[in-house]
Amino acid sequence: MTERAQQIGARVEKFVRDVVIPYETDPRRDSHGPSDALVSELRARARDAGVLTPHVLDNGEHLTQVETAHVLIRSGLSPLGPLACNTMAPDEGNMYLLGKVGSDEQKRRFLAPLVAGEARSAFFMTEPAAEGGAGSDPSMMQTTARLDGNHWVINGRKAFITGADGAKVGIVMARSDGGEGKMAATMFLVDLPHPAIRIERVLDTIDSSMPGGHSVIAIEDLRVPAEDILGAPQEGFKYAQVRLSPARLSHCMRWLGCCIRAQEIATDYANRRHAFGKPLIDHEGVGFMLAQNLIDLKQCELIIDWCAGVLDTGSLGTAESSMAKVAVSEALMRVADNCVQVMGGTGVTGDTVVEQIFREIRAFRIYDGPTEVHKWSLAKKIKRDWKAQRA
Repeated sequence: MTERAQQIGARVEKFVRDVVIPYETDPRRDSHGPSDALVSELRARARDAGVLTPHVLDNGEHLTQVETAHVLIRSGLSPLGPLACNTMAPDEGNMYLLGKVGSDEQKRRFLAPLVAGEARSAFFMTEPAAEGGAGSDPSMMQTTARLDGNHWVINGRKAFITGADGAKVGIVMARSDGGEGKMAATMFLVDLPHPAIRIERVLDTIDSSMPGGHSVIAIEDLRVPAEDILGAPQEGFKYAQVRLSPARLSHCMRWLGCCIRAQEIATDYANRRHAFGKPLIDHEGVGFMLAQNLIDLKQCELIIDWCAGVLDTGSLGTAESSMAKVAVSEALMRVADNCVQVMGGTGVTGDTVVEQIFREIRAFRIYDGPTEVHKWSLAKKIKRDWKAQRA
């Protein structure tokens, strides 16, 4: 680990533990996430502490993925930490994509406010399942983009759009092949709010860590000038992989930080709470759960470091990111569940953050691709590799 990452990580951890964690009882939150006023206050304090957007250096250079892992894990020690430090999804992934694909003018208009923590963003890709729209299978995309002179006209509906309510920057993905030939998609940048992009409702979901919640969206005759295409036309599926592979890994980093914190709280509880004449930790049923957590947390850390190292070589594929996402999300689910169980009745209350972490990790097993889809993709790769070896 580099010295600069160790220094940044130490500052981020101190800020989250000393400043952010006391905000976990702040009333400016509801079932759809923290309010924008709370986010703004936290980011102002992060700016003052020099830990706002810590994975992007002052010269615009990004930390390596291995360095980013060291920093993002520590930002995740509280569910509010990534929001305060501006390392939270979907903004972190959108910043990464804009940095890789955006033009200089697009970076000025759309990326700079995100890096400065002055704006939130939303990524409009997933569509309503009941209407046969795109979810884990983006080839089912029904939102269309039609060229009209120097503008594209977009129509469709989106679902589970995180942070759309209150976002200022939108990345809209739409089918742009005209319904003929090989399916292609294009990404478009949009200033939000926009009258052609209407929030139908904010869904009630099990998680509550992201401001704006997750919305169902109607897009009606949205006109986007050609210069606001992100990257090149018809390359949306390729850019989605540019974004999603590292974004999955970033999710693993942040939620690992949360589960490290849950383990700390459960460990403290098990050492202080007595039952049947001795501390809970001395009962094998409890002690073994915490021991298994320690094993799972270390394995997650090693998997993240391995995958981040592969990404830094420029060779990270969907297989590696799928393996990391499955292994980490499933292990962290075990950790969070064990922490709740160790704490008994207290574990299912809002008296500690453990209950929220459990809910967030349960959702993480689905977001950015459920475990089963990733395993199915890996199974297809196994079959392809087997055939190639015998060709």
